[in-house]
Amino acid sequence: MTSALYIGIMSGTSLDGVDVALVEFDTQQPQVLHTFFLAYPSGLLSEILALQHPTENELEATAIISNALAKIYAEAVNQLLFEAQLSPKKIVAIGCHGQTIRHRPGFKDGIGFTLQIGNAALLSELTGITVVSDFRSRDIAAGGQGAPLVPAFHQAVFADKQINRAIINIGGIANITYLGGTEPNDLSQAGRVYGFDSGPGNMLIDAWIKHHKNLSYDANGDWASTGQVVASLLSKMLTEPYFSLPPPKSTGRDLFNEAWLQQKVPKDSTFRPQDVAHTLVALTAHSIYNALRQHCSPFDEVYVCGGGAHNSLLIHHLQTLLGDTKCDSTESLGIGVDWVEAIAFAWLAKQCILKKTANIAEVTGAEGARILGAIYQH
Repeated sequence: MTSALYIGIMSGTSLDGVDVALVEFDTQQPQVLHTFFLAYPSGLLSEILALQHPTENELEATAIISNALAKIYAEAVNQLLFEAQLSPKKIVAIGCHGQTIRHRPGFKDGIGFTLQIGNAALLSELTGITVVSDFRSRDIAAGGQGAPLVPAFHQAVFADKQINRAIINIGGIANITYLGGTEPNDLSQAGRVYGFDSGPGNMLIDAWIKHHKNLSYDANGDWASTGQVVASLLSKMLTEPYFSLPPPKSTGRDLFNEAWLQQKVPKDSTFRPQDVAHTLVALTAHSIYNALRQHCSPFDEVYVCGGGAHNSLLIHHLQTLLGDTKCDSTESLGIGVDWVEAIAFAWLAKQCILKKTANIAEVTGAEGARILGAIYQH
């Protein structure tokens, strides 16, 4: 294929800001030419969180915040292009995930809905570039979960014909992609690709430290490391019915939120805050490991990406559970842990522009392969 430049924008459930990646597609392996991160203003973060549940005048609030997000995305894209010394005319398209407000596949009518905001039309106007967005809706319309969407990208860049691999993205929610090789273990898994959300990633950990320390996240797991795992609390949390559901499945703030956390840790609880923090880290590690063991066997190697890859306490818990199984970051496979999803949405934009399917029906539960995304031409 001829060389083509795309930009991927990702703002995930961690709500820390926007990742932007400039990607060149000329071979099967995408080449990352430049990256940029722009943090969300604190006021915007609280406004987005307020939209996670029904609020007064939420339609108007959603539209206004959607415009604000588009302006932030455009600022990040334009700064990236400035630093890369590139004209917008050189970019085929932007793939913009948007900010998830609600994700309710199967809700009420059996179809449900998903909503990612960030005015794509305005983004196109502000950057002078074609924008592809709304990647999840088509999969849900076809009976799928609309998530996770990145396994097809993971297959394109991380699969190995000789090795059964699991790619773990730990953002606000943790999701797993299983990439079956051809040997040496179970030939029935040869070439199989599937994925699902295992449960909370950083979401509950971040909410807890925000409440007790007014910090956005627990850097390196340092605060949680001062506490101990409360075994009884961990066991109680692991009884959450979502964990026992078979794939395909997906989740988000609609389930794992502060109300969920308060139900498990009431306000009159006598647990030390740092012990709860450590227990939440253990919850993420155990729910990932249990999901791997139940749904991704056999697996020979595990690779981690996303913000959780920087939490050494979380990685320590995960490696302890995995025993001798190799656990590394996607850095060792050639893509930095902070940029996998942004690059994935550049790839999803490319698939849409080229009229190629991008979902995997076995992953999402959709009735078949679909071309994903809505195009705002410039």
